[in-house]
Formats: sequence, structure tokens, C-alpha cells
Amino acid sequence: MTNNDILKKIRVALSLKDTDIIDILKLSDFEMTKTELSALFRKEDHPNYKECGDQVLRKFLNGLITKMRGPRPERPEKNSTGPSPFPKPSR
Repeated sequence: MTNNDILKKIRVALSLKDTDIIDILKLSDFEMTKTELSALFRKEDHPNYKECGDQVLRKFLNGLITKMRGPRPERPEKNSTGPSPFPKPSR
């Protein structure tokens, strides 16, 4: 199964339109036009077919996670002056 097949199956399963997919990609800071997107959904023997690369699928999945769960919460900064959560080994 190719990345194009995976993208198509997710698109159908979630009833996503082209604009939805473009918006999801934007959530992971990835820009794509409708023309570029339509090339991913063409048949492999079509002259304008384009293979969906790993980066495009990864960005789409990360954007989909952000859309479904919401943005990732900020982690608190480590305080280097505070006590260590791990006890020092005794010698």
C-alpha cells in the first residue's frame, strides 16, 4: 500500500474535502495547492499523477492529530536550580 492509498483511505473514512486536507496540512506548517493535492489522488497511470512522499503524509498525520486533539500543550521549562527528582546513589 502506498502513501497515496493511505491518504485516499483517510480522506474517504473522514469524509474530507480538498479544502479540509489543505487546512489540516497548514496546521503542521505545510502549504499545498489544490492542483498539487489533486495530483496525489489521480490514478498511477495518469500523466499528472504525483507520488505522495513520506514528508507530505507525515505532515498530514501531524496536522490531523492537531485538529482532532488540539494544539500540543507547552511543557514547563526545567528548573536547573531545583531539587532533582532522582535520588543520588549512595556510596
